Amino acid sequence: MRVLIVCSSGGHLTQALALKEWWSAHERTWVTLPTEDARSRLVGEQVVEAHYPTVRNLPNLVRNFGLARRVLAETRPDVVFSTGAAIALPFFTQAHRYGATTVYLEPVDRITTASLSGRLVYPFADRFLVQWPALQGIYPDADDIGVVL
Repeated sequence: MRVLIVCSSGGHLTQALALKEWWSAHERTWVTLPTEDARSRLVGEQVVEAHYPTVRNLPNLVRNFGLARRVLAETRPDVVFSTGAAIALPFFTQAHRYGATTVYLEPVDRITTASLSGRLVYPFADRFLVQWPALQGIYPDADDIGVVL
C-alpha cells in the first residue's frame, strides 16, 4: 500500500511518528514543513516540503494546493493520512480525484473542542479518528481510537 503522510512539524509530526508500527509496513511519502525538527526526525524517509508558513497565509495555501495536485499525481497514494494542521486541507480536498482514501487523526490535545483543520477536513475524510470520546459529539461519524501517544 502506498501512503502519503501529511502533517505539520512539531506535535503533529510527533503524533504521526507514534504510528510507526503501521506506516513502516508500507511504501510512504511524507509531506511536512521545512523545519529542522521535521528534517532531523525524518532522515532516511522520502519527504516533500510544503510551503511555509501555513497559518493565515493565503499565498502559501494556494501554493500548497498546487503542491498537493503535483504530489498526488506523482505518488498515487492509496491512503492520505494526516494529523493536521493547515497543510492537510489541500491534500484532503483533492485526494479522491487520485483514487486515495483519506484518514484524519485529530491531535491528542483536542479533548473537548475541535481543531480548525479538523473542522475543515472532516467533510473530505473517509475516516475521521479522535482520541477522546467527547469529540464524537462534535464529529458524529468519528471513530474513538483512544490516545495514541
